[in-house]
Amino acid sequence: MSQTPWKTDKWYVSPWNFAEPVLEQLHFPKTVKFHDITLRDGEQQTGVIFTKDDKIRIAEGLAEAGVHRIEAGMPVVSPSDTAAIKEIVKRNLGPKVFAFSRCMVDDVKRAVDCGVSGIVMEVPSSTHIIELAYKWPLQKAIDLSIESTAYAHSQGLEVVFFPIDFSRAEIGWVLDLISKVATEGHMDALALVDTFGVLAPHAIQYLVREAKKRINKPLEAHFHMDFGLGIANTIMAVAEGVEVIHSTVLGLGERAGNIPMEETVLALKMLYGIDTGIKTEKLYGLARLVEELSGHKVASNRPVVGEGLFQIESGIIASWWQNCGKDNPTELFPYHWSVVGQPEAKVVIGKGSGIDSIKAKLTHMGVQFTEEEAMKVVMAVKEHSLKTKALLTEEEFRQVLSATLPAKAVVA
Repeated sequence: MSQTPWKTDKWYVSPWNFAEPVLEQLHFPKTVKFHDITLRDGEQQTGVIFTKDDKIRIAEGLAEAGVHRIEAGMPVVSPSDTAAIKEIVKRNLGPKVFAFSRCMVDDVKRAVDCGVSGIVMEVPSSTHIIELAYKWPLQKAIDLSIESTAYAHSQGLEVVFFPIDFSRAEIGWVLDLISKVATEGHMDALALVDTFGVLAPHAIQYLVREAKKRINKPLEAHFHMDFGLGIANTIMAVAEGVEVIHSTVLGLGERAGNIPMEETVLALKMLYGIDTGIKTEKLYGLARLVEELSGHKVASNRPVVGEGLFQIESGIIASWWQNCGKDNPTELFPYHWSVVGQPEAKVVIGKGSGIDSIKAKLTHMGVQFTEEEAMKVVMAVKEHSLKTKALLTEEEFRQVLSATLPAKAVVA
């Protein structure tokens, strides 16, 4: 088949994404990198606890998937976190390993002792959160930032400055703070931080462009999902030249979480033609690993990694599958299951099943049937599924068949 950016043998999306009037509005950087924060911000989700061994296993999975940087934790949190960071550094898995710290010299010293190559340094940046939540005089935020970032630089660390509550700060004040840190302290990159997920997509262009007017440093996006807009906001930021994306596996994180790596990677690749180098076929397995270790149950219809994405119950869609799905699967799905490491698509039996689903099932079992007999099984399946409020297992289907068409069940 002919290949286009929107239609390949592995995905089929809208050609409008690549219309010239659309593309001329986008200003993507040459490369886009992922900075994974599952082991730090992801663990800050209520009830999520990672042991040292958990963190090492997740770091290995992230490395296998091709993540560019791993934020391995915050050394000051606990001895276990410190030990995990040191071990991840020691294993030299491939991605750069960063630590997270407050803008305090002692925090930086702990990060240096872990052997990381970079550090993300947080400080409150809106006047209201400095005064109300931290109970600090405003000058303290400036002084701590300058002192600690300069020290981190002197220790050979790559420094990403991370202003908490950036998105609710007065723009002049926060950019003055950042400018002082950049000139009097040190900053290799600036994170645009939407701590409470309160940015709307139409505000992103303004934010990025205002930051670029004042700060001549690479920009990174750290957006939360409180209004469900973090992925859209991140893509808008990248389309304005932001080079690094902060994300977590499954979108774990404070409150509604951070942006999920899986969906963001796929959207960039298939909807915008931006290949970040992440191995998408590893995403499903990585999600299952983090689901197991975090205890965070993944919804069956979750984009990219949900267990039910490639299961077909609807009678209409099952008919499509019979007609063209085996040869043209992207007529039914926007991307092929193998692209994200999912199991092969299949028809399942439940209340939504239609006559074509049942016929296909009976044929597969070697059962000969009339149209009338197949319809009896359809109605019995619907009744059973309605009672159990679930799909039918193989055993349950055979029981329904036995009760509906006893002679046929013996053959099956």
